[in-house]
Amino acid sequence: MSISARHTFRCLTAVWLCAGLLLLAGCSTHADRLRQIRTAYYSGDLDRATALIGKETKKRKGEGGVLQLEQAMVDLALGRPAEAERTLRIVRDRFDDLEQKDLGEAFLSTLSDDTKRAYSGEDYEKILIRCFLALSNLMHDGSDAGAYALQVGDKQRQIMNAGADPAGTNPKLSYRRVAFGAYLHAALQEGTHLNYDEAARSIQLVANWEPDFAPARRDLERLTSGRHSEPGHGVLYVITLVGRGPFKEERAEPASSAALLIADRILSVTGKHSLPPTIAPVKIPVIIRSRNPADSVVVEADDRKLGQTETITDISRMAVEQHEAVMPQIMARAVVRRVVKKGSVYAAKEAAKVSHPAAEMALDLAGVAWEATEAADTRCWGLLPDRIQVLRVELPAGTHKLRLTPASGNRPAGETAHETVTIEDGRNTFIMATFPDTKLVGQVLSHTP
Repeated sequence: MSISARHTFRCLTAVWLCAGLLLLAGCSTHADRLRQIRTAYYSGDLDRATALIGKETKKRKGEGGVLQLEQAMVDLALGRPAEAERTLRIVRDRFDDLEQKDLGEAFLSTLSDDTKRAYSGEDYEKILIRCFLALSNLMHDGSDAGAYALQVGDKQRQIMNAGADPAGTNPKLSYRRVAFGAYLHAALQEGTHLNYDEAARSIQLVANWEPDFAPARRDLERLTSGRHSEPGHGVLYVITLVGRGPFKEERAEPASSAALLIADRILSVTGKHSLPPTIAPVKIPVIIRSRNPADSVVVEADDRKLGQTETITDISRMAVEQHEAVMPQIMARAVVRRVVKKGSVYAAKEAAKVSHPAAEMALDLAGVAWEATEAADTRCWGLLPDRIQVLRVELPAGTHKLRLTPASGNRPAGETAHETVTIEDGRNTFIMATFPDTKLVGQVLSHTP
């Protein structure tokens, strides 16, 4: 074979490689697959959501953990809190194990992208797993709800303390603390009629972490007096999961792409060989906050308005803020990947002693294709609510007919859900309802621990 023919063969090989890799790059992302699950869940078709989750779990073993989180939310809405708790506990332990760094996975992701890493959860997801463990247990048994509630604060401290990067900067110290665990712990301690001081300490944390949560001040006043409820009354806690929560989408990052373009042009001029031109943009995940028609739930009992639920944890805000805090680290990984790929192409040219322009072009095309296969890691817990909200009210002991209506401000914004609840003298009763849009999804859960 002549030198010209060999060069032609190399060029054709590289072009075919380029075409194949670009086809791979066109595969659907986790965000695409999640969209169908979210649509089924929000429409109330929980059987279809379960079927879609099961189908994806069989096909994509690397997404098993995050898909289990979706199934836990479906189980909770279906009135199967015990199943949800078991699933959440499995994922919690899996994510904890995956926090140990895997050097092999890190190297593989450098040659491809972050989707090749086993998904260990975003920081807000790790914290919220503990919140929903507490909620799931509370709705079927209640024996471990207090312990799970304490785990929320413990996990937050672990994440924040371990957040320093190699330069010693710790962006995670800016994380907003999640108040739901402390709030639930306080409610359970107050329900004993003994641990008012401990309950007050937890409510003080709520007041510190969520200063806009007005009920915390009233709770502190009540706990200081050591009174759970009036004689002949019990307490109803309404916990609502309101709105569609955050999710991830893939987005090109123009600033880093421009910086890489300048860098590779400089290196191409100063080096012996050209580098693959920066055509494929750097892709990163971004957190999307949904627009929701309802922002609270109006609670009525026996045709009397008791109040509206108020936000104890704004999940979407937390997800966005945490993502912005660690964005420099995400961008750093993306830039390192791109530099490694360009360096690998350059090293291949050096090793093969490439000098012919056609061969240079062929390897550059292969490098461009390699970079084009990168995808942002859009895996996420996609069925989270926008907000966790609560309302605490005292009611006379006995049976009450409840009405739960999604609201925007003070105006009704959806269909009313009806539930009958029994209040026991001096005891707490908890109900939980999911309103991702303008109507209840699944069942209203109720439990008196």
